[in-house]
Amino acid sequence: MPQSIFFQTIDGNYVDMDIEHQWTEADMQLVPDFSTATAAPWAGDVTIQVIHDVLDMDGKPVEIVPRNLLKKIMGLYADEGWTPVVAPELEFYLTRPNHNPNHPIEPPMSRTGRRVASRQAYSMVAVDDYGKVIDDIYDYAEAQGYEIDTIIQEGGAGQVEINLVHGDPVKLADQVFFFKRMIREAAMRNDCYATFMAKPMQDEPGSAMHIHQSILDDDGNNIFSDAKGKATELFYNYLAGLQKNVPNAISLFAPYVNSYRRYVASGAAPINLEWGEDNRTTGIRIPISGPESRRIENRVVGMDCNPYLGIAATLACGYLGMKQGLTPRKVMQGEAYGADYALPRSLLEGLDAFDDAPDLKVLLGPQFCDVYTALKRHEAESFLQVISPWEREHLLLNV
Repeated sequence: MPQSIFFQTIDGNYVDMDIEHQWTEADMQLVPDFSTATAAPWAGDVTIQVIHDVLDMDGKPVEIVPRNLLKKIMGLYADEGWTPVVAPELEFYLTRPNHNPNHPIEPPMSRTGRRVASRQAYSMVAVDDYGKVIDDIYDYAEAQGYEIDTIIQEGGAGQVEINLVHGDPVKLADQVFFFKRMIREAAMRNDCYATFMAKPMQDEPGSAMHIHQSILDDDGNNIFSDAKGKATELFYNYLAGLQKNVPNAISLFAPYVNSYRRYVASGAAPINLEWGEDNRTTGIRIPISGPESRRIENRVVGMDCNPYLGIAATLACGYLGMKQGLTPRKVMQGEAYGADYALPRSLLEGLDAFDDAPDLKVLLGPQFCDVYTALKRHEAESFLQVISPWEREHLLLNV
């Protein structure tokens, strides 16, 4: 497969970059990772899906491949005798099929024959409104050999959350990749769409991929807790690494122009990187748990991010905090929505912040950072060329 596939933007365009022989269409090797082999149960014929590792013609991992990048970050942890454990939460919307992009997204039809309007988070009745889709998701997951921890109604009309069982970061990223495809297929089978767009509907909350993370030592002990069950210095170092570096890495957690519409005060998404115990208004939450399960939840990550990049970036931010011995700010008491915004407000601002993060870019690799930045700047600039309905409505005859 030609390496140029990684020079393509979300709208299908290719970006010229200062890369020697960029358009010679140099080949890459795809090497199947048979541990990822799983069924495609929605297919008409017996079909198996296999994720491949991507190597250059000398057999070395291609640096700009997201899965390779996550493995690279895992290698840094292994060198320290550490093993990260993550658990992602997948939020998405089921919507009415949208055949015209000029029309707003609408919730799907419920089993009652009425348009879904429920915003009753955690309601069993609300989930039953699209029960056939949920049933197919469970059936597909079972056929693929994947375990679902929980499926619940989230806060938006037609919004669902799926929690996956914690485990190895690469395997969990693979699962997120497969789950997104599987959820879309289950939705289309039932005449609706599943969207992982960060903010598909103006008056509904956005969709996140919260990432829970902890670190084990060689003996399988959680390094965030000491022998007495108290939080360790490494726990606070990791927290501080997130506080310092997540704003610079935001373009990996929020990779599209739409991603930044999710960060709205009191809109069920964080606007800063304060931290708190059992506090869902902060960008960094410490869930209630026993010492052996002490973990940190990054609530900034959007559901539209590449799972390999989102997990790699949050682990990289925490790694820097531990290696540099950083100290976090004081714990947030009360609602963090009243504090100042501390996250970039647009993709271009996020990319500027990424350019000002030399330590982070060393970990991720210069080639990846250069290519990723060039692609995302092209997307952001392309979006600025589009005249929106809001502009036509409010500016056409009023300015």
